Amino acid sequence: MAFPFNVITGKTVHSIIQGATQECVDHVRDAYLAHEQKQSVNPDSYFLRFPEKPRDRIIALPAYLGGDTNVSGIKWIASYPDNVAKGFPRASAVLLLNDSETGYPFACLESSIISAARTAGSAVLAAEWLNGRKRQVRTLGIVGNGLIARYIYTFLMELGWEVEEVLLHDLVPEEAERFSKRSCRPERHRAIRCEKKLETVVRSSDLLVLATVAGTPYIRDASLLAHNPIVLNISLRDLAPELLLASHNIVDDVEHVMKANTSPHLAEQLSGGRGFVTGTLAQLILGRCQVDRTRPIIFSPFGLGVLDLAVGKWVYDVAVAREEHVAVNDFFWELTR
Repeated sequence: MAFPFNVITGKTVHSIIQGATQECVDHVRDAYLAHEQKQSVNPDSYFLRFPEKPRDRIIALPAYLGGDTNVSGIKWIASYPDNVAKGFPRASAVLLLNDSETGYPFACLESSIISAARTAGSAVLAAEWLNGRKRQVRTLGIVGNGLIARYIYTFLMELGWEVEEVLLHDLVPEEAERFSKRSCRPERHRAIRCEKKLETVVRSSDLLVLATVAGTPYIRDASLLAHNPIVLNISLRDLAPELLLASHNIVDDVEHVMKANTSPHLAEQLSGGRGFVTGTLAQLILGRCQVDRTRPIIFSPFGLGVLDLAVGKWVYDVAVAREEHVAVNDFFWELTR
């Protein structure tokens, strides 16, 4: 029996995802629906932390995704915030895919791009469903202007969202300027502004993206959300729990998001329950829960390993069909019992 093992490089991953945004989002949607239908196993993530470097961490996300995908695997993703000051991305990652019949790993994929793409796919999928299936907002605000924010913005543009104005804010103003010049598409907007005041961005945005590395909430003033925006709470710890208790709350998985002092976790501790959760994104898609614009709408995705598997297996299949994979011959050598 042959046990092939292939490597998919970041260059190949990027070329496959670029220009196939809708297909990527479709795979994310299907993974959410499979997860809702109990066709998955998604245990807790495991955090490797370093006492002398508390900002750094490496996370393991094991998962199994059934249905048509039928694959298991694990993402191993490192987050080192000081990398940014050195001129390269904070996160690096690999994804291992395991055969469902033998358990043997059959692929290793560069996964920082897959991770960013599945996060962006989740965000834009939620934005569309929370916005009444419309791909149009007056003002898009982006707080935290790194790689994840760039992928979310790019996905919105690739999917044809109409956005009159873009407001950018980052603790490092140069990052907002860089995002404005290198990532934004001025021909698609009436205006693009870099705002030094966070309050201006939050108060003015119909669709607000939070993509920071904040460890504790810093947006506490409820009046900032008085206009009932849609908030994509991607970084999970920017919002005070009181704000969630006064909002519609859509999550990806209730059990997973109530951990690690996320804003939903803090809201659970503050309120003594989970009654503030409106439902999951899959339940919203299936019509099992609803939101309206009488309150802010907050989407808080913990980030499920099944999404990495869904996007990773799709990328793997395309790479092999295009013969863009790197075969590692004799990777498994001792095959006699």
